[in-house]
Amino acid sequence: MQTLIINAHPDFRNTAHYSIQLEQAFLQHFRSRFPEDTVDIINLYDMVIPQATVPELLGIWEKQAQHVTLSAREQQLFAINQQLLQQFKAHHRIVIAMPLHNFNVPARLKDYIDNILVARETFRYTENGSVGLMTNDYRVMLLQASGSIYTRNDRYTPMEFSRLYLDKMFTEIMGFDQFEIVRAQGLQTQGVDVPQALKQAKVDLAAAFERFYN
Repeated sequence: MQTLIINAHPDFRNTAHYSIQLEQAFLQHFRSRFPEDTVDIINLYDMVIPQATVPELLGIWEKQAQHVTLSAREQQLFAINQQLLQQFKAHHRIVIAMPLHNFNVPARLKDYIDNILVARETFRYTENGSVGLMTNDYRVMLLQASGSIYTRNDRYTPMEFSRLYLDKMFTEIMGFDQFEIVRAQGLQTQGVDVPQALKQAKVDLAAAFERFYN
């Protein structure tokens, strides 16, 4: 099963970060379960990600619609966009490792989503609204580390915009069959035992991993 890990931590080389610890735990499960297979890993803060701005993707798409020749830089950016899109579509298991940034996804992950959420590629428009095209047993798992706790049904629960955004983009818009979230949470909350919180996250990850590849 082709698996792509998307590391969205700005300090992706620092293995002390909690979301990266979850990523490493996922890799341990993967290598134990699929010793002959490999995982593709991309670090969003170590690569060029075209942005949905007029100088970049928006301008490129507009020029293409008008059959205007792209500049050399625009051709480069479009080539990167196409590479990201085709790489994404080729993997039926997507794993995102990220810290929660101000209740939402890190900026580079939003840029990445703008590159792969493309009409007629990962979804299409119909007279009844958009329809996902990623329907052949595509699944996504979010490995999320956060300072606060979002599962207590309190003021923070509806503010976990990261989960809502990614769940809806993958399942409702692109048609993924499954969205999983594994949280290492409360890591900066008073009274939380951080080692125990990480231990629980890894227990949750083990169960989620089995569902992910079942």
